[in-house]
Amino acid sequence: MADRMTLEIITSRPLAPFRHGFFTRRGGASSGIFEGLNCGLGSSDQSEIVEINRHRVAMAMGVADDDLATVDQVHSAEAVTVRDPVRTRPRADALVTDRPGVALSILTADCQPVLFADAEASVVGAAHAGWKGALDGVLEATIEAMEGLGARRDRIRAVIGPTISQQAYEVGPEFLDRFLAEDPDNARFFAGGEADRVHFDLPSYGLSRLRQAGVAEAEWTGHCTYADPRRFYSYRRTTHAGEADYGRLISVIRI
Repeated sequence: MADRMTLEIITSRPLAPFRHGFFTRRGGASSGIFEGLNCGLGSSDQSEIVEINRHRVAMAMGVADDDLATVDQVHSAEAVTVRDPVRTRPRADALVTDRPGVALSILTADCQPVLFADAEASVVGAAHAGWKGALDGVLEATIEAMEGLGARRDRIRAVIGPTISQQAYEVGPEFLDRFLAEDPDNARFFAGGEADRVHFDLPSYGLSRLRQAGVAEAEWTGHCTYADPRRFYSYRRTTHAGEADYGRLISVIRI
């Protein structure tokens, strides 16, 4: 029982000294297809169980439940600045803050969770960057919002957490065409698949956008959500398995 309640938190050196973590599904109260630490308020899991899971995350981050800020994620390029505890969930896909004691959280299940930190300015950020948000500029919007609080992009360090890898991310020609229309150089993020299918390298695309934006450092933790069902939820794996719903992973950073 103790092992089931032990949270697994992936951390990354570039985000030090800020308290942060990419939480896996281990250590949660959910059961069935959601087994583990499902923090998805929009899932069909029991809401009281999701709240228990979120409470465990808040405790691990050393904040009150109300100080675990989140947004209503809509695959946009919108970033919001959090000044006080968020009582509602604004429609956006990134958060930034300079307030101690406020933890910024993002939910994912294949999309990129990206945590940002400028230690000198004491400003942090968190972004939900699926292919659409990344293509539309959510990473750059997060950086700009951090700059609004005194951060400098040449001091910002960004880390992409567990996300779907290229091997598992097969897409169709219309998907490829959309990226090529944006920039022909995006062809380098695609590799051949069966027939007209191709495989998209989402984390490499995210890293490229971050580096082009001029951040001091950008890295991916190297974890594939699709390939490791014991540790990660995956929308695509759930779809392939014909399951009715899926859990959401949470990634958090605070000052």
